[in-house]
Amino acid sequence: MTKLLLSLHVLASILAVGPITVAASMFPRYAKPPASGDDGPHDHDLRTAAFLHKICRGYAVVGIAVPVLGLATGAQMGVLGDAWLVASIVLTTIAAALLMSMVLPGQRELLEEEGEGEGHDLPGTGAGEGAAGTGAGSGALTVAARRSAAARLAMTTGIFNLLWATVVVLMIVRPGSTTGA
Repeated sequence: MTKLLLSLHVLASILAVGPITVAASMFPRYAKPPASGDDGPHDHDLRTAAFLHKICRGYAVVGIAVPVLGLATGAQMGVLGDAWLVASIVLTTIAAALLMSMVLPGQRELLEEEGEGEGHDLPGTGAGEGAAGTGAGSGALTVAARRSAAARLAMTTGIFNLLWATVVVLMIVRPGSTTGA
């Protein structure tokens, strides 16, 4: 049973958390508007950004299986009290909180602001649907503010990814574990 649970836990990690880390990392690149007066090539593409946001949201729901299977595996192995696992649980909780409280809302905000400012209809985001706003409404961000928000989101996403990388290392190395590595 332990091998089955561990296999499912690892598969869920790869198939759920992997796409979130990649899509969230790519999102700021496509959501960041070009600098004012910049006529050169840029990657600003709101449809791609909306698609990446949709991936992050969808896989975040599926990603709940990772800690559930991890706890079941830890219980089966009798290591729930081991320091490496407790540290992994804490880091996973922080990563999940960061995703839900900063990354996903930050993505949504960038899409909504851009959608309002340019009248885009961004499928799956709820942004700009049927609205062809001018961006002059309350709370509209300037291009510089959106660029700054995209940079902050890239940093937050980097921290999110670093947390997951640390959890992976802890799962492999298991410092102090008596179950072998």
